[in-house]
Amino acid sequence: MKAEVRIERPIRIGVISDTHGLLRPEAIAALHGSEHIIHAGDVGSPEILEKLSRIAPVTAVRGNVDKGAWSRTLPETQVLEVGGVSIYVLHDLAQLDLKPQAAGFAVVISGHSHVPKQETRDGVLYFNPGSAGPRRFKLPVSLGRLILEDGGVRAEILQLPLMAAAADS
Repeated sequence: MKAEVRIERPIRIGVISDTHGLLRPEAIAALHGSEHIIHAGDVGSPEILEKLSRIAPVTAVRGNVDKGAWSRTLPETQVLEVGGVSIYVLHDLAQLDLKPQAAGFAVVISGHSHVPKQETRDGVLYFNPGSAGPRRFKLPVSLGRLILEDGGVRAEILQLPLMAAAADS
């Protein structure tokens, strides 16, 4: 049995994916106050990661559209531990090649589908923040937040309020 870690105060982790080279001002505003940011791939350009790193430390993975020389430094998966919580990050959940519960992960973060989703299976939170970049079909433009507190993890999906002129940018 895993020992429970008591967190003195809530820790906020911003979760973003599928920016495809577009970091909206609404996304930047929503991520302020994060103590860490996770980008689940399809970043689109290194400038996105530079801008995010001005807000908080960034953990990022490479997505299927990240093809330039700059993206070769991004791993396909990342493991992160924050406040005693183990998090596994990859772009496409279909590429998951381990059993998160057996490996001790509390959270699996992915992107790729552009569909925001959170569900708990076998005690593991599977979290996709959706897409914060260009709108695809009629899907919402969104990102997410993990809040670590009281020995657990709570997730939120935040639909971004877009200005009418930029709604489909």
